[in-house]
Amino acid sequence: MSARGGGQQVSPNAGHASVSRNFATRHSSGAVARSNMGSNRMESARVRSARAADRSSRSRAVARSRASNNRERAVARENARTNRTQAARARNAQSVARANAREQSARVRNEQMARSTRAAARNNLAGNRHRNLTFANNVLHNRAQNARITNSWRSNRFNNPRYAAFYNYNRQWHDRNWWHNNYSNIVFVLGGWWYWNAGYWYPAWGYDPYGWYAYDGPIYTGYANLTPDQVIMNVQVALRDQGYYAGATDGVMGPETRAALAAYQADSGLAVTSTIDNPTLSNLGVA
Repeated sequence: MSARGGGQQVSPNAGHASVSRNFATRHSSGAVARSNMGSNRMESARVRSARAADRSSRSRAVARSRASNNRERAVARENARTNRTQAARARNAQSVARANAREQSARVRNEQMARSTRAAARNNLAGNRHRNLTFANNVLHNRAQNARITNSWRSNRFNNPRYAAFYNYNRQWHDRNWWHNNYSNIVFVLGGWWYWNAGYWYPAWGYDPYGWYAYDGPIYTGYANLTPDQVIMNVQVALRDQGYYAGATDGVMGPETRAALAAYQADSGLAVTSTIDNPTLSNLGVA
């Protein structure tokens, strides 16, 4: 159908074409928008993944650093323990070496002292034999009967509390550690080691294999403030003052001193132990 009045003709499909073009345009714009949104989501996912990977990498680095520090500290502690152990071993070795040196030095001195004491005793006995005979005559003059030196205290006359230390005496052989662990008062005099117990000095047998004793039995003191040789010297002086002893005041319990003790004990009505016991020391008035 044509327009009247000579105007332009309008196609009946013109409106449909315009609608189609608008729809296509809108459809294309939506697709672009959706595409852009998908791209944005993918980019966001990549960013989140990258961040997560970065955090994981940093965590692993921190863990490795901590592990490395822990290993270094453990190695340092182990080295410190090793150093302390080595230092302790070195100190122990030095202590042992010093102790061995002191013990060796003491052993040499003891051996020298023992040799000197034995030599002096032999010389004294040889040089004073004649004087001893004269002294024996003097002793016999001052006493009523002969008194022989007693070397055994196992008879019944010693089986009482006053002489229990002699009646029960037995030689005890132990090393020096045992003696130190059991007795606090141990001294070295006249070539041998002595320990103090309950008022008496006793030879410490086995303390030193080189120890030597001119007399090897108990010696009464009452208190440990006097060593065996000091007690013997005090007794020698007291016996000399009473005419029973004319030998040297040397602190040695030799045959001459023991003979004088035996004579004095017999004359005083005491049991003849031929050594320094509690009753004899009290009777002599020796402190």
